[in-house]
Amino acid sequence: MRLQDKIVLVTGATSGIGAAIAEACAAEGATLMLTGRSGERGSAMRQKLVAAGGRADFLAGNLSDPSWPDELVAATVKRHGRLDVLVNNAGIIHRGAIDRCSDVDWDDVIAVNVTAVFRLSRAAVRQMKRQAGGVIVNIASDWGLVGGRNALAYCTSKGAVVQLTRAMALDHAGDGIRVNCVCPGEVDTPMLASGIAKRGLDHAEGLKRLADGIPLGRVARPEEIGKAVVFLAAADSSFVTGAMLSVDGGSTAA
Repeated sequence: MRLQDKIVLVTGATSGIGAAIAEACAAEGATLMLTGRSGERGSAMRQKLVAAGGRADFLAGNLSDPSWPDELVAATVKRHGRLDVLVNNAGIIHRGAIDRCSDVDWDDVIAVNVTAVFRLSRAAVRQMKRQAGGVIVNIASDWGLVGGRNALAYCTSKGAVVQLTRAMALDHAGDGIRVNCVCPGEVDTPMLASGIAKRGLDHAEGLKRLADGIPLGRVARPEEIGKAVVFLAAADSSFVTGAMLSVDGGSTAA
């Protein structure tokens, strides 16, 4: 098992990509600390992992709270003694071009998608330096590499995550800390389903229309993102840092 005995912290772990990441890491032997806003969904996710033979804890919290990232890392270390892998997955989206992006929308997206990643990574790096090593995997988006329509704040936030990844990778390579980024394209998640519904489409028709613009001809499954995260978290990628791994069916190759 590629993550045997590793302590892995996953944010936004109660649904969609985050849940798939948690399941993929658990299947590879990791001990998980999960976090998300909903205690009910978090408890259900933990029970699902444990029932499948995994090891997992859950702590509910709001990443927009400036104190929560430090508290979360401290709680992980107190409970498990160390932190080997941080997966910054939690993210939100507010749709709209700049003339329809309110200050509240902008602040919400930046707080969760950028500032929380910064604060959690800062806390993790301090712990990982004491351990003489660790891994951070950030979840950005293909819209962090290329532009996207009607998602100004989201695109900006994911571009920032890409640059955070590069800068941290350079700063902490000498500390034995690898920092990489997964950039998913369209993934069949509740967030995508919400966007499809807002366009007035049923889910199947929405997926078909999205698939028409993807070279591989379909949207991704959440577990495919989970497998990419496992690769970057494990020793398989021991000489990989500062990389942006596009898992987008070829969309950004055009």
